[in-house]
Amino acid sequence: MGKLFSKVAIVTGGSRGIGRAIALRLGREGAAVAVHYSASRDAAEEVVGEIQRSGGSAFAVGADLSTLEGIRALFDGVEQELHTRFGSTGIDILVNNAGIGLTTTLEATKEEDFDYLMSLNVKAPFFMIQQALPHLRKDGRIIQISSAVTRMSLPAIPAYSMSKAAVNGLTLSLANQLGPRGITINAIAPGFVATDMNAGMLQDPESRQFGANFSIFGRWGEPGDIADIAAFLASPEGGWITGQVIDASGGSHL
Repeated sequence: MGKLFSKVAIVTGGSRGIGRAIALRLGREGAAVAVHYSASRDAAEEVVGEIQRSGGSAFAVGADLSTLEGIRALFDGVEQELHTRFGSTGIDILVNNAGIGLTTTLEATKEEDFDYLMSLNVKAPFFMIQQALPHLRKDGRIIQISSAVTRMSLPAIPAYSMSKAAVNGLTLSLANQLGPRGITINAIAPGFVATDMNAGMLQDPESRQFGANFSIFGRWGEPGDIADIAAFLASPEGGWITGQVIDASGGSHL
């Protein structure tokens, strides 16, 4: 029996990359996992199938998180599924992982690209938590995926860095509010991770080496490295940690 047996988790962007690894890990630990996707239902169903084959419980739910209407639609779908399966709409773990990157200098950034980035990387986590709060049970967990770029000066990604700094601020600001309910909220800040978001860098030998050189271990992070930390924060052992940004960059730029 896993450490998260009888817990219910929502993982946004759970169909690929870091979100996929987190969804699979929480499923292996016994949680029933709502695997959110925005575009590829097939990819989300693959994750669901893998969790189920390992003896866990999961289901896919699609929604556009760039709008409050889409976020509400996600919770409507989750509530219906949970009520059917368990007779309750309570959740225990919310993982705000969904987001996008934007590699553009300050001078070249277009307003529409900036606005879309902020809608997914900043607005979505904010309103996901707002919509989740009535359903989060005592001793619940909120886990946000931030980035180590919030402590590095990288002129090629100012808007992205800004969006993840906002996630860190939200994490800290809500810790006091959620504490009386036993709910923790923490952010994980990965460095370079080998996901399809970084496929361009990974395919270019020079860029791949550039990313590996950031870590003192001389390699890129793997999605599973981040999922390990998320599983700890979601577990009972993580209950004394809140309001923190946990660096998960392999010692990048120490």
